[in-house]
Amino acid sequence: YIEHRQKLREDPGFVPPVDHPLLAEPLRSTLGVVVFQDQVLDVAMAVAGFTVGEAEGLRRAMSRKRSHEALEAYRGRFLEGALGRGVDAETADRIYDRLVGFSGFGFPKSHAAAFGLLAYQSAWLRHHYPAEFLAALLNAQPMGFYPPASLVRDGQRRGVEVRGPDVNTSEALCVVEDGAVRIGLSLVARVEEEAAEALVEERLRGGPFGGVRELAQRAPLVQPALEALVASGACDCLGLPRRELLWELGLVPRSRSVPGSAGEERQLALPLDPTAATPELPPQTPWERMLADYRTTSLSVGAHPLGLLRPHLPAGVLSSTELAAAPHGSRVSVAGMAIARQRPATAKGVVFMLIEDELGQANLIVPPSVYDRFRAVVRGEPLLLAHGVFERAERNRNVLVRELETLGPLAREVAEQADVHGSLPSAHHFGQR
Repeated sequence: YIEHRQKLREDPGFVPPVDHPLLAEPLRSTLGVVVFQDQVLDVAMAVAGFTVGEAEGLRRAMSRKRSHEALEAYRGRFLEGALGRGVDAETADRIYDRLVGFSGFGFPKSHAAAFGLLAYQSAWLRHHYPAEFLAALLNAQPMGFYPPASLVRDGQRRGVEVRGPDVNTSEALCVVEDGAVRIGLSLVARVEEEAAEALVEERLRGGPFGGVRELAQRAPLVQPALEALVASGACDCLGLPRRELLWELGLVPRSRSVPGSAGEERQLALPLDPTAATPELPPQTPWERMLADYRTTSLSVGAHPLGLLRPHLPAGVLSSTELAAAPHGSRVSVAGMAIARQRPATAKGVVFMLIEDELGQANLIVPPSVYDRFRAVVRGEPLLLAHGVFERAERNRNVLVRELETLGPLAREVAEQADVHGSLPSAHHFGQR
């Protein structure tokens, strides 16, 4: 359809070819190609003389869990009707084969219109209001194909500034702040939206928090939520390194419920200062800060794992930007963080993976034989290295994978044995396991 559409743009007189003149009218709107399930009815009635009921039965057979047997049950009737309308047996068979092939992915025109409208509206918003679009997507999580970390990276590559959570600035949800997206407090692990709203209300009532002690005593949050706020960087505005803030947080006296009161009565905390000075604590490494961001918010507005890992990768490993310029058919190696993997039932065991590095994304095609050899890497490793052949077809760029390696051991070594695997978000999975 796209090929015919392009030819029509280049030559307004172009007439899309069809297998038989009887197909010209049913497929006029889609330039000679069956695109929608609805057209199956029109083709069956025009070519084979199906009644409306028979054509609807054929359409239903295409929707019945893609049943090949149900489709083949209509072939004899289709060929008989087509022969009666002057279509030779070979052409009738070819037309029916195309209908059967179409059944593997066809969908109704109404669905196409709905998805098309949403896709157009989303693309328009993403182009004209990128910050607002990103904030809305983050607030709607979990949803869609891309995890929050990838949405943030896409926005950053498009020039959107993304700011981390901040107890003195953030709202409960993500908002646009001076043209930048500010991550909301409710995106921090263990901080429920209701608790985040209560913290914002307290900040509006009593003013900004001056330190972690004041935050702990004023904000109606449980200890694990306060610790998550510190670990996520939401308390960096308080002027101390995260480890010192966590140390001080552990010494803050807080009000406690009176035993036997079912939480209705509370014992006020005495306003006592710590009796011991904060010890000298080692600063966090870039890996520790980044992994803490992912662990507590599922995203990082700063460093990307591949940005930190890049200097330690084997020679010849391409970035996503370098990959895009590689010649068609060349042997390549590319590393990335697994974002999504798909194994559609109609793909005969092929797995499609999307990986991301610090500069962009790359598509991997994993054949069944390769998947069988590297199943554990495909399904469980967040950081991987793929070796294969680069394929370019117009704007489509893929790596046909021959081998896969996990980058987990290398990442742990570079990160000084930090929990890389447990901190990075899992890839989204679609389709069969």
